[in-house]
Amino acid sequence: MDEYGWASSPGMPAAEVVRASWATTVAALPVRSQITGAVIGRRPFGVFIRIEGAPCAIALAEITRMPLGVHLPALGASVSGEVYWHDDRHHQVRVRLDEWREPMRDRT
Repeated sequence: MDEYGWASSPGMPAAEVVRASWATTVAALPVRSQITGAVIGRRPFGVFIRIEGAPCAIALAEITRMPLGVHLPALGASVSGEVYWHDDRHHQVRVRLDEWREPMRDRT
């Protein structure tokens, strides 16, 4: 498997299950919710995350939310972040990873 592989798992929800559960997912994970999970897929545009406590939900953390000089987390990495959008077209919870937050600058 190359660096942009997709982790296979018998416990992964089928696309039909993700679609059928979408309304429940959106209600359970509103914008600004904190999530934790494991990276299950890497692509040049971001990482897919299996969200803990939400077995029918998949999150996407896109590189457009990643600061310069930071790298994508590895497959299987444990990550946390904040929901910023629900992609109704693709049935994905969009998140910004905590490790991608820019440090607060000194305001004194």
